[in-house]
Amino acid sequence: MRTFLKQRTAWLAMTGLLSASVAMADGFTVSSPQLKEGGRIADEQVFNGFGCQGGNISPALTWQGAPAETKSFAVTVYDPDAPTGSGWWHWAIFNIPANVSTLAKDAGNLQAKLAPAGSIQSRVDYGKPGFGGPCPPVGDKPHRYQFTVYALKTDKLPLDENTPAAMLGYFLHQNLIKKTVLTAVYGR
Repeated sequence: MRTFLKQRTAWLAMTGLLSASVAMADGFTVSSPQLKEGGRIADEQVFNGFGCQGGNISPALTWQGAPAETKSFAVTVYDPDAPTGSGWWHWAIFNIPANVSTLAKDAGNLQAKLAPAGSIQSRVDYGKPGFGGPCPPVGDKPHRYQFTVYALKTDKLPLDENTPAAMLGYFLHQNLIKKTVLTAVYGR
């Protein structure tokens, strides 16, 4: 019986039926005009530095189907494949009001002032707040970049722009109602 279940699960995953049914049952989704699930990240989003020559522009993100009890949102971008032993945080923005369901393209640029009023962008692994695009080592297999939207049960997290992403992660998980993830890839 166990073998049958493994085979059936593998078949459902391969045909896309398993992931489609989970997404439909869940209802909380995130999308982007610049990113496609499993697709390659464009040079426009790639970091400009560390040997990379991209636009370092955060993509627009839109989410829908958040739980009714959501009091605020947070968004992170994380690379679990970075050769650090702990991944790499590329973006962390939180205290996004519950009535907001989109981040504009380039909202991760602090000087552009496109982030929602009241939101805070905290320090990422590039050492400063704001969006820092992909820049994996040359020759590595393509890295996965997880764009995660968190629906939270609190309207404000007691953190600021100097909060490291790992500390933010702790508070996100303590206040999480539900999350949704869009994963895209990039390699060079």
